[in-house]
Amino acid sequence: MMETERLVLPPPDPLDLPLRPVELGCTGHWELLNVPGAPESTLPHGLPPCAPDLQQETEQLFLSSPAWLPLHGVEHSARKWQRKMDPWSLLATLGAPVPSDLQAQRHPTTGQILGYKEVLLENTNLSATTSLSLRRPPGPVSQSLWGNPTQYPFWPGGMDEPTITDLSTREEAEEEIDFEKDLLTVPPGFKKGVDFAPKDHLAPAPGLLSLSRLLEPLDLGGGDEDESETVGQPGIPRGDTVSAPPCSPSLARASSLEDLVLKWAFEPDVFQKQAILHLERHDSVFVAAHTSAGKTVVAEYAIALAQKHMTRTIYTSPIKALSNQKFRDFRNTFGDVGLLTGDVQLHPEASCLIMTTEILRSMLYSGSDVIRDLEWVIFDEVHYINDAERGVVWEEVLIMLPDHVSIILLSATVPNALEFADWIGRLKRRQIYVISTVARPVPLEHYLFTGNSPKTQGELFLLLDSRGAFHTKGYYAAVEAKKERMSKHAQTFGAKQPTHQGGPAQDRGVYLSLLASLRTRAQLPVVVFTFSRGRCDEQASGLTSLDLTTSSEKSEIHLFLQRCLARLRGSDRQLPQVLHMSELLHRGLGVHHSGILPILKEIVEMLFSRGLVKVLFATETFAMGVNMPARTVVFDSMRKHDGSTFRDLLPGEYVQMAGRAGRRGLDPTGTVILLCKGRVPEMADLHRMMMGKPSQLQSQFRLTYTMILNLLRVDALRVEDMMKRSFSEFPSRKDSKAHEQALAELTKRLGTLEEPDTTGQLVDLPEYYSWGEELTETRSLIQRRIMESVNGLKSLSAGRVVVVKNQEYHNTLGVILQVSSNSTSRVFTTLILCDKPVSEDPQERASATPDVPYPDDLVGFKLFLPEGPCDHTVAKLQPGDMAAITTKVLRVNGEKILEDFSKRQQPKFKKDPPIAAVTTAVQELLRLAQAYPAGPPTLDPVNDLQLKDVSVVEGGLRARKLEELIWGAQCVHSPRFSAQYLKLQERMQIQKEMERLRFLLSDQSLLLLPEYHQRVEVLRTLGYVDEAGTVKLAGRVACAMSSHELLLTELMFDNALSALRPEEIAALLSGLVCQSPGDPGEQLPSTLKQGVERVRAVAKRIGEVQVACGLNQTVEEFVGELNFGLVEVVYEWARGMPFSELAGLSGTPEGLVVRCIQRLAEMCRSLRGAARLVGEPVLGAKMETAATLLRRDIVFAASLYTQ
Repeated sequence: MMETERLVLPPPDPLDLPLRPVELGCTGHWELLNVPGAPESTLPHGLPPCAPDLQQETEQLFLSSPAWLPLHGVEHSARKWQRKMDPWSLLATLGAPVPSDLQAQRHPTTGQILGYKEVLLENTNLSATTSLSLRRPPGPVSQSLWGNPTQYPFWPGGMDEPTITDLSTREEAEEEIDFEKDLLTVPPGFKKGVDFAPKDHLAPAPGLLSLSRLLEPLDLGGGDEDESETVGQPGIPRGDTVSAPPCSPSLARASSLEDLVLKWAFEPDVFQKQAILHLERHDSVFVAAHTSAGKTVVAEYAIALAQKHMTRTIYTSPIKALSNQKFRDFRNTFGDVGLLTGDVQLHPEASCLIMTTEILRSMLYSGSDVIRDLEWVIFDEVHYINDAERGVVWEEVLIMLPDHVSIILLSATVPNALEFADWIGRLKRRQIYVISTVARPVPLEHYLFTGNSPKTQGELFLLLDSRGAFHTKGYYAAVEAKKERMSKHAQTFGAKQPTHQGGPAQDRGVYLSLLASLRTRAQLPVVVFTFSRGRCDEQASGLTSLDLTTSSEKSEIHLFLQRCLARLRGSDRQLPQVLHMSELLHRGLGVHHSGILPILKEIVEMLFSRGLVKVLFATETFAMGVNMPARTVVFDSMRKHDGSTFRDLLPGEYVQMAGRAGRRGLDPTGTVILLCKGRVPEMADLHRMMMGKPSQLQSQFRLTYTMILNLLRVDALRVEDMMKRSFSEFPSRKDSKAHEQALAELTKRLGTLEEPDTTGQLVDLPEYYSWGEELTETRSLIQRRIMESVNGLKSLSAGRVVVVKNQEYHNTLGVILQVSSNSTSRVFTTLILCDKPVSEDPQERASATPDVPYPDDLVGFKLFLPEGPCDHTVAKLQPGDMAAITTKVLRVNGEKILEDFSKRQQPKFKKDPPIAAVTTAVQELLRLAQAYPAGPPTLDPVNDLQLKDVSVVEGGLRARKLEELIWGAQCVHSPRFSAQYLKLQERMQIQKEMERLRFLLSDQSLLLLPEYHQRVEVLRTLGYVDEAGTVKLAGRVACAMSSHELLLTELMFDNALSALRPEEIAALLSGLVCQSPGDPGEQLPSTLKQGVERVRAVAKRIGEVQVACGLNQTVEEFVGELNFGLVEVVYEWARGMPFSELAGLSGTPEGLVVRCIQRLAEMCRSLRGAARLVGEPVLGAKMETAATLLRRDIVFAASLYTQ
C-alpha cells in the first residue's frame, strides 16, 4: 500500500485570506469583513458626486436605450400580484333577456285578479338604432328631444308588427305547450319532483301544475270577506285595484261636466261638450266646426288632461305665426308650455309643445323620446292638407304616429269630414268621432257696395241674409245703381267708360266713402282682404286724410310702439317700412302681408286685437287660423291669382276669410261686404262663391326622397306600406277586407268545381278559350283607337250603320240618328233593332241561356235576328258601346224619327203606328241582318280610316292570326264541346276574378308604385342606396336635410362648399330657399359667380339622372326651382351690412328677405349636422359660422308673443 504523499503548500498571502478591509469614510479607520476581495472604501474616488437630471435619466434609460431592460425578469421592474387561474370564468356569460312576462288578468269593474297570462316580450335587448319598439331603452339625453337621423322611428300605429307573427309561429322542431295546463312538476327522467301547489288544494292532474294557484299568494288584495263588503260600494277604495295608465281605455271618466279638469268663464257649446266627453274617454275626435266657433276649447281641454295625467301634448299648426300666437295664449292659461320652431326652442321639457307639422315629422322619423310620453297630438287647421306643396306632411305624420297616441283634428267645415275620419279610423284601427256645428255662432250678412263718393256711400245692398237666404232683389238693385252711374258718366264725359276698376284715385274714393259709411254705422274695426301685396300697400298709403283714432288711443299706440321697437338697433328703427307703418298705426290703419317685417306684423296683430287698429288691409294669410275677429270684413275683389292664373274665389276660401267677421259676445251679426268697383259680378258666380260647398279634403300625397330614404333605412318599414295607407289610396283600399273575403270564397268555390275534360278531341279546348278571349280584347283595343281618332269619329255621322254590343244589346244592328256636339264626351243617338218585349228586364232576357261561342260567333259577329215580330228602340250610346262600324250608310231623317219615337213613348200615343221613315229604317236594318248573318263588311282601320298607329296595325295582324287558329280548332267538333266549354268558362272566369282581387290587394295596384321605382333608381344611380336597397352614407346624409336633399348632399360630396368662406356658402345656399325669382346680378364677386354656375351644373346633372330614370320632371323645371335673386343681399348681410342698406340691393319686400334668411339659417344648421355625420369638421365649423353670421339684428329679433 502506497503511502499518501504529503503536499507542502506555501504560506498564505494576505490577499488570499477570507477577509476584506474596508476604509470607513475619510477618518483613516479600517474594518475587516469576513468576505474575500480587494480593499474597498465607502466613498467613491474622484470628484464629489452630483444628482443627475431625472427627466434626462428617464429619457436615456427608458426611451433612448431600452435594450438594457430585462425581457423576462420583471420582478424588480414592476410590482405584480399573483392571480389564481380560473378557466371556468371564461365560460360565464350574461343571462339571456327574459322572452316573456306574466300579466295579471283583472276584473274590469272590481279589479280582482282573476288569473295570469303569459305574454311574449318583443324586441328585448334592443336599442334605438335596431328596434322600433317602445320597450327599447331611451337614447342619450342630448338626443331625447330631436332624436337622431340614425335612430329608428317608433312603430307606426295601425301596422302589424312582423315580430309578433315571427314569435307566435312555431318551427318544426318546436313543441306546442299550454303554459296554463301542461306545466310539469316531475322533470323528464326523474322519479320524483316538487309539488308547488298549496297543501289545501289538490293538484289538477298527476304531474301537472296550476300556474294560477302557484301565483295566488302574490295577490296583494284582501280576502273574500273584504271583497264581498267592498263590492257595490263605489266610495271605498280596493286594495288590489291598479290605477290605469293614462293611455288605457279604462281611464277615469268625467261622469258629468262638473268633474272637468278645466273650467271656463263661459258655458261651452254643445259640440264642445261632446268633444270633451270623448276626450275623457280617451277617444280620437275630428272637430269640423265653423270659423270662430271655438275649436280651441277642445285643444285646451286635451292639454289640461295631459297635465293631469302627467303626459305630454303636441299642438301642431301649419304656419309659424300661428304657433307663436298659440304659445302666448296657452302659456297664459297653463304655464307649462314650450315652443319649437325652426329658429326658436323654448322650454322643450314642457308638457305641452307647440310646433309646426314639419318638425313633428322630423321627430317621428328620428325616433325622438318625446313620443314615448305623448298622449295627444292636436292638428289645427287640418284643411291645410289640401296645400299642394306641404299637404303630404300631414299624411306622413298621421301614418307614422304610434298606436298609443290619440289624435285631435280641428278643421273648418268640410263636405267629406266623414270620409277623412273613416280613412284615419281604418289607418289607426280605432274609432274617430266626427263632431261638427250646424251654423256659425255669430251669423253673417253679405252685402254688395257700389258707392265711390260721399254721395253714394249709402249704396249697400243686402245679398245674403243671416238665415242664408239669397236676395235677388238686392242684386238687381246693385246692378241698377251701377248702371245709373254709368249712364250719368256717359252723359258727362262721353260714351267711353271704364269696364273695370280704375287706379289708386278711384280706390281711394271707394274706400273713403265705404269707411265713412261703416264709421257712421259703428261697424269698425274692419278687415279688408286684398289679393296682392302691392295693392295692400297702395290702398293703405292712399288714405292719407283718414284718421280714426282718438288722442288717448294715439298715446297708447305710441307707447306700445316705443316699447316693441326698443329691442331693435338704432338704424333698424329708422327703416322706411318701420316709419311708414308707425305713421299708419297712429291713424288707426294697418297692413298685414308676407312682405311686412315679422316684428311689424306682430305689432299690427296685437294692436288689432286690442281694438286700436280700425282698418286692416291684409292678404289671405291673415285668415289662416288667426283668432282675431273684426266687426266687418271687406273683399276688395272676388278674383285672385293662384300662382298660375286668375280665378274666382273658391267657396272654402271665401268662407275662411268671411269668417273673420262677427265678434262673439260683442256683435249680433257679422257684416261681409264685396266691393263692386267695376261692373257687378254675375249672380251665378256670387251664388256659387257664397253658398257653394267648400272644397273637399283631398290627398296631396307624393313621394319625396327624404321619405323614401327614411323608410328604406328601417328594414321593418316599407315605402309601399306608406303609399298603401295614404289618403289618395283610401278609396281603392277601404274595401280590402271585402276583397279578402271574396277571394277566400272564390278559392273555396274553385275547389268545388269539376275539372273540364280536355282529352281526345277536346285537347285544345283551353287554347280555344284563350284565343277567343284574346281576339275579343284585341278587337276592343282597335275599336277604342278608332273612337279616339279624328277619322273614326268623322265616320260616325247620321245614317251610319253600326254593330251595337253592350250589357243590353248583343251584336245588334243600329243606325245613327244624331251625334252630340260635345267634343269631350260624344253621345250617339241610335235606332236599334230589338224583339217585342216579353220581360221588362233586358238582363233577364239576355241571361236566359248562356251562349257557347263557336268559330262563326268569334270570328264574325253573329248578328241578332228577332225571333218573332221585329221591334225597334232608340238609345243613347257611348263610343265604347259600338263593336264595329260597317261600310253601310242609310238615308234617314233623324229629327223626324226621334220626334216620332218620343211622341210614342207617351201613354196617349203608345199604340200609334210608327211613321214611314221609322219603318223604312227598321226594314233596311232587318234586311242587312238577314243578308249578312256574320255581320256586314266593316271599315278597315288601316286602309279605310288611315290609322297608322303601331298598336292598331299589330292588333289587326294578330286578330287575323287568331281567326285562323280558331277556324282550325278541333274541340268544336266534339259532341261534349258545349258542356265542357261552360265548365272551363266558369273556372276561368273565377280565376280571372281572383287575379283581379289579388292585384287590388297587392302592391302592384298602387298608383305611385311606378314613380317609386323610378325614384329608387335615381337614388341607386347617384349612390345613395345599393342594389339591395340598403341606405349608404350619402343616403344617411340626405336624411338629415329638410329640403333639396339630393342637391345639398351632392354639393357636400363634391366638395363644392368646403373651399368657400362661410358668407359665400350662405349666399350660394340662398338660391335653394329664396322664393323670389331673379338673376344674381352683375356685381357679384367672381367666386360667387363660379359657385352659382357650379350649383346649377350639379342640379342639371341630378335632373338628367331623373329624366333618364323616367321621372316626369324635366331638367329645366328642376333647375328652375333655384332662385339666385337674393345672393348679393345675403352675401352683404353675412358680411355685416346693416338691414337699412340692403333695401337698395334688391326690390324684394323686406318680409320676404327676412323669411329667406331665416330659412337659410335652418339649412345651415342641418348642413352642420350632416357634416358632422360624414366626418367633415372643417365644413361643419364653416356652417356654424355662417349660421352665426346670419342670426343678428332685426332678422332674428325675438317674437313679441314669446316675451
